[in-house]
Amino acid sequence: MASSSSLSSYSPCAACKFLRRKCQPECVFAPYFPPDQPQKFANVHKIFGASNVTKLLNELQPHQREDAVNSLAYEADMRLRDPVYGCVGVISLLQHQLRQLQLDLSCAKSELSKYQNVGGTTPHLIGGGGRGHNQLLYHHHQFFPRDQQQQQQQQQQQQHIIRGSLDGGSNNFDTGGFKI
Repeated sequence: MASSSSLSSYSPCAACKFLRRKCQPECVFAPYFPPDQPQKFANVHKIFGASNVTKLLNELQPHQREDAVNSLAYEADMRLRDPVYGCVGVISLLQHQLRQLQLDLSCAKSELSKYQNVGGTTPHLIGGGGRGHNQLLYHHHQFFPRDQQQQQQQQQQQQHIIRGSLDGGSNNFDTGGFKI
């Protein structure tokens, strides 16, 4: 009688519940699709199919299976949200944002170096050294570096690249409601 009560309290995994089959103790899905997460398996099944997931999990080492199931669940969720791009759309969007931030950082460093070069030079004193006769004289190259024209050209090229990548149209991915 104790054995029947322990069997009746056992809840099948979400996969076996979804597939309407008896959950065996050696069920490959049980550790990764708990009964309280039925939608996780439903999405994975809809995109990949139960037999494909079974084959995949049986080919993997036990310590690799949890990561594989998490990856499959995420990809399935993203495929359902964005059937065309799935995870690739989000990855591409993040890569574009990373390139944009790297470009912004490069511009900011360039701008900062201009100010550091100006602030790092010391002014020369002109005059007799008495009260009221000291004047500060900055050399013109401290405010207008020789390579300022080159820097302006680089900034224009960077802005052109930014505008081109934003106008290209290939970076308009549906992130499935995620704010990135």
